[in-house]
Amino acid sequence: MAVKQFKAESKKLLDLMVNSIYSNKEIFLRELISNASDAIDKLYFKSLTDHTVPSRKEDYKIHLTLDKDSRTITITDNGIGMTKEELEKNLGTIARSGSFDFKKENKADDIDIIGQFGVGFYSAFMVASRVTVISRAFGSDTAWKWESKGAEGYTITEADKPEVGTQVILVVKESTPEENYDRFLDEYTLVGIVKKYSDYVRYPIQMYREKTRQKEKPADAGEDYTPEYETYTELETLNSMVPLWKRSKGEVTDEEYNQFYKDKFYDFTDPARVIVSRTEGTATYNALLFIPGRAPYDYYTRDYEKGLQLYASGVLIMEKCADLLPDHFSFVKGVVDSQDLSLNISREMLQQDGRLKLIRTSLEKKIKNELNAMKTGEREKYEEFFKNFGRQLKYGCYADYGMHADQLKDLLLFYSAREKKMVTLAEYVEKMAEDQKFIYYAAGDSADRLAKLPAAELVLDKGYDVLLLTEDVDEFCLQMLRRYGEKDKEKEFKNVSSGDLGLETEEEKKAAEEKTEANKALFDAMKEALAGKVEAVRLSTRLKSHPVCLSSEGPLSLEMEKVLSAMPGAEGAPKSQKVLEINADHPIFATLQSLQEKGETEKLDKYAGILYDQALLIEGLPIEDPVAYAQAVCELMQ
Repeated sequence: MAVKQFKAESKKLLDLMVNSIYSNKEIFLRELISNASDAIDKLYFKSLTDHTVPSRKEDYKIHLTLDKDSRTITITDNGIGMTKEELEKNLGTIARSGSFDFKKENKADDIDIIGQFGVGFYSAFMVASRVTVISRAFGSDTAWKWESKGAEGYTITEADKPEVGTQVILVVKESTPEENYDRFLDEYTLVGIVKKYSDYVRYPIQMYREKTRQKEKPADAGEDYTPEYETYTELETLNSMVPLWKRSKGEVTDEEYNQFYKDKFYDFTDPARVIVSRTEGTATYNALLFIPGRAPYDYYTRDYEKGLQLYASGVLIMEKCADLLPDHFSFVKGVVDSQDLSLNISREMLQQDGRLKLIRTSLEKKIKNELNAMKTGEREKYEEFFKNFGRQLKYGCYADYGMHADQLKDLLLFYSAREKKMVTLAEYVEKMAEDQKFIYYAAGDSADRLAKLPAAELVLDKGYDVLLLTEDVDEFCLQMLRRYGEKDKEKEFKNVSSGDLGLETEEEKKAAEEKTEANKALFDAMKEALAGKVEAVRLSTRLKSHPVCLSSEGPLSLEMEKVLSAMPGAEGAPKSQKVLEINADHPIFATLQSLQEKGETEKLDKYAGILYDQALLIEGLPIEDPVAYAQAVCELMQ
């Protein structure tokens, strides 16, 4: 029999199908099952207008048969079938889709055809050396067999098939050192592929499976009877058919959502929040999202991979679609199902797909609204969520030059020194005193230590609250926000270790400047002794009981310097502009003046070094030479 050639530059195109478009060989079964589902859909749709067509939906099914001896996998459906002409048209022309034509001809809203682009069938050649399609169309007495070994071409002959429908028979390739094709002849592998990709196909996918059971104990068996077992086959439905996300929320219990989450995403704790979203319009989709109850062990590592499972009409097309989530919501798990997407869409095509961008925007708003609702209505639960994922929200404010800062700022929580609990920025601003100029914060590694900082004590004594920031990203986040509050009433963020806290009156500032100028020689000598470690030495207006402290000038704070210095490759990290502040009311200041007046330069230098190291320790910063510091203290104590 003459072999017919494929159309549309068959060899090149088929090679592209097999070697480029599909990188994962196991999806061949997904594609063939989806084609079978479409064929059943077409017959069912026909039954709505043609009463001669069987209309019992429960009679429709897809059957898998595995024969290891003949190395065949058979996919059988009782759908609409194909005539000789349709076999020629749909399978003889690569990238020709009967499903797409059907959808164009029947423009009803309730038609959901999976395969619309006509290339999925040819994925079978990734695993099969020969593909045979036997089909009998509804209303036809004749069946036809289409057979091909690949790009060389195909044959179409008359066949014997008593039932309407289509049978696809794959002869699996022999394994090679590079590829194990034998795995597709394993029953458990096939079942796993069906569960992974086609679990929510609306028709039952059935398969006879070999099982073992214990034989009934004979009535005359003695006490020494050894149980006997027998092997039998049983028809098993492999798929669950109805996706949880397509059921009405009122029909699904919390336990079902929780169990789905745990089974699907391999977690042992219940999710903190379940988000159900259904949208129709420009981008039609169903989404079932979960906010985890705990952070995965690898969440804050480079190994963590974000993304939602992406389905096209109930068929999995991407395990983790990263483009559906912004980085600041990367902790969200879930599934998105859209009938607007094709099965064979590539990652690159998805990135350019306008509908995917619309879905992402819609999901982002939904997630934010749900987090706000949790923050307002379930504060304890939200604070637990924030312990797990708050750092990511802060990174989101800082990343991309603050592009998402406005969207995320009201989701942030910080520890309040006055309230002794986590508060939002809105809650802090609401309780601000009328004369308060700034939103004050202190940054470091411990809330207890930060609350005892000299500058923090001064602010708290004024009756103002201080936000205690203990994560390395905190200050970077606030620096990106710059200010917070209603328009025309925005308050700037101010580190308590910065130069000007806005707490002094003009008279106090002037008095401090005059006193600093009067002791200029002393301060210049101390600055020189510190050999470039500080930008200036001056009298402080913020110190009460403490003798000394460090403040910073410019955009880089002391804590930010510490964070940047701890990063890999931080040898050239920028340094903050440090200012050593001296308490004029502390006895140590009189000692310094006395040393200056007596010309005891060496001793003054030691005092300067000790005070600088003490200021570093107060700020939680390391000192350069602990041994030298200890020796200097001991010498002065003698």
